[in-house]
Amino acid sequence: MGTIHLFRKPQRSFFGKLLQEFRLVAADRRSWKILLFGAINLTCTGFLLMWCSSTNSIALTAYTYLTIFYLFSLMTCLISYWVMMRKPSPAYSFGFERLEVLAVFASTVLAQLGALFILKESAERFLEQPEIHTGRLLVGTFVALSFNLFTMLSIRNKPFAYVSEAASTSWLQEHVADLSRSLCGIIPGLSSIFLPRMNPFVLIDLAGAFALCITYMLIEINNYFAVDTASAIAIALMTFGTMYPMSVYSGKVLLQTTPPHVIGQLDKLIREVSTLDGVLEVRNEHFWTLGFGSLAGSVHVRIRRDANEQMVLAHVTNRLYTLVSTLTVQIFKDDWIRPALLSGPVAANVLNFSDHHIIPMPPLKGTDDSNPVTSTPAKPSSPPPEFSFNTPGKNVSPVILLNTQTRPYGLGVNHGHTPYSSMLNQGLGVPGIGATQGFRTAFTNIPSRYGTNNRIGQPRP
Repeated sequence: MGTIHLFRKPQRSFFGKLLQEFRLVAADRRSWKILLFGAINLTCTGFLLMWCSSTNSIALTAYTYLTIFYLFSLMTCLISYWVMMRKPSPAYSFGFERLEVLAVFASTVLAQLGALFILKESAERFLEQPEIHTGRLLVGTFVALSFNLFTMLSIRNKPFAYVSEAASTSWLQEHVADLSRSLCGIIPGLSSIFLPRMNPFVLIDLAGAFALCITYMLIEINNYFAVDTASAIAIALMTFGTMYPMSVYSGKVLLQTTPPHVIGQLDKLIREVSTLDGVLEVRNEHFWTLGFGSLAGSVHVRIRRDANEQMVLAHVTNRLYTLVSTLTVQIFKDDWIRPALLSGPVAANVLNFSDHHIIPMPPLKGTDDSNPVTSTPAKPSSPPPEFSFNTPGKNVSPVILLNTQTRPYGLGVNHGHTPYSSMLNQGLGVPGIGATQGFRTAFTNIPSRYGTNNRIGQPRP
């Protein structure tokens, strides 16, 4: 029989949680205006789609997709209000600011997908151009234009307002800016409206309405139906060119990249932190954009062992907090100890000279003044060969190595030192035995074991 949980809370479904969060947002008076515009947007979109079907105009369909995009922007504004109401939780320690970044990215990508769909339909219409009815074409254009501009100017959409200013300019904005400079040279009073660059959403609304007006006039005058397809392609290209920089900017925020315009300021702050009293090193610094206008970062600071951790932490936080709103600083003291080389006598309890022998370092040059490695005469002024043993340890006192081998006395084996030249040719000779595998040197105060002997039955000396 299963376990009975008497006081277990019932689990809510996904739609139940979504409804609860929607009620939380709807309780704020600021969201009522957004909900009202959302309802009007749905009504206008329904009428526009019916007029697109009656007129058979793909250009009006492309312009209607902008109205659907404004519906997504209103949803993004609601998400922004919800993010401001919610506080960080243990599961989401940085809060929910990245949710509005995701909403902006999704809205702009969907607008670009709609533009690609219009381009695909327009390519098919070039092969077989249908007849366009202009009865509701001009009415639908002015309805969509008036509602889009009214929505843009009445609702302050914080996420899209920030992205439109922070993202790079689109090709449509650049061309309009060039025309505006020429116009403002004649009429300087217009510089406050057209310069430095226009709002991209207002610009695409006006440009799309202008293309539809030209389409209406050419069809009414000459029955030139192909201009409707050309206007649809123009509106789709303008939509794609306007949304693409915003998608790139919001995508970089989602990828936790460092904004290019703050890299220089961050480098300057890091240099200032590294010069603080007690700071030895600043490393593992990582800064990224958490949300629109908020920067997060983490940094490791190594300080002296006698420095005050709290004081250094306060100074580092004070310097970086001017630019980084969410900061994590890890302070750790310098615990790295340089290994000391003992040059004095070795303790008696460590070494037993009866069980060890001393191998002196052999001379570097022979009596014939030739290099033992290359077997060629070395010039006094020339640098030593690359693989010669001309190391700084040539003047170090002999190294004591442990000898645990038993010496077979009376066998006629040479127990003396192996010549240097023979060591290099056939390996370093172990005392009492032939050649071994290599030449070992050590600069430590504890002797290394030189070798072991597996012979059984022979007494130690």
